Amino acid sequence: MAVLSESIRERIIALYPKYPTRQAITLPALHMVQDELRYVPLEAVKEIAELLELHPAEVHDTLSFYGFFKDEAHKLGRHRVWVCRSISCALRGGEELLAHLCEKYHVHPGQQTSDGRMTLEFAECLGACEGAPCMLIDDNCVMNMTPESAETLVNSL
Repeated sequence: MAVLSESIRERIIALYPKYPTRQAITLPALHMVQDELRYVPLEAVKEIAELLELHPAEVHDTLSFYGFFKDEAHKLGRHRVWVCRSISCALRGGEELLAHLCEKYHVHPGQQTSDGRMTLEFAECLGACEGAPCMLIDDNCVMNMTPESAETLVNSL
């Protein structure tokens, strides 16, 4: 039984004319799978390879190069929360912010909350130093965070 939905297959195929090679589609294809399934199963790697006419090892190389992708043992929660810990964010309370969220939600960085609502992670830099400390919640960057404002945002997810 196929892991990739027909929708994902169609969206991957729709990328063919937009990229110079099929191999260049590997990264967006992996993102599509993770966005839908909240992880990238090994079977999806094989199916992506087949669609892109690549060897599964080539797709797996891309998957394993980036720490962004999760496997079956480490599925993402419904929301992904990144706390920046670059030097700017660390100097303005980023480490304390991360520690507060870990304690409040009983998780360590990289873990999912028991209700599956969120995966809490740290980022080395989110590129928003002017608003340090900052967080990335799904695709939204929020700046000038405090432990209290971060907790309010996470509770609203």
